[in-house]
Amino acid sequence: MSTPEKINVSSQAVKPIYSHAVKVPGLIFLSGQTPVDKDGKVVPGGVQEHTAQCISRLTEVLTGAGSSWEKVVKVNIYLKNMDDFDAMNEVYTKLLPDPKPARTCIQAGKLPGDVDVEIEAIAAT
Repeated sequence: MSTPEKINVSSQAVKPIYSHAVKVPGLIFLSGQTPVDKDGKVVPGGVQEHTAQCISRLTEVLTGAGSSWEKVVKVNIYLKNMDDFDAMNEVYTKLLPDPKPARTCIQAGKLPGDVDVEIEAIAAT
């Protein structure tokens, strides 16, 4: 196996304390994205706006890694409160292309910055 390639995308993305993504032959593993702007501040709104922001950030990372949502094979969603599932799912369903990737959604005890949603993904290259 070759050495993983760490990917950090454009200056518009939040400066990571980790890699935005890691690419290995055939796959790209995207780090979890939270609903923050390029300055690291949580965007206004509730779980729907926050879900859209997470997806927007993941889109930027996918593009920077030379991939797209059409190549995403797995998504993991972490919610602060599972009662927000329907609201999150409404936005997720609208923004992601068909066929939707395999997905897991769990309630997490506490997310970084005490946000209400974090989303990570795995894509094919």
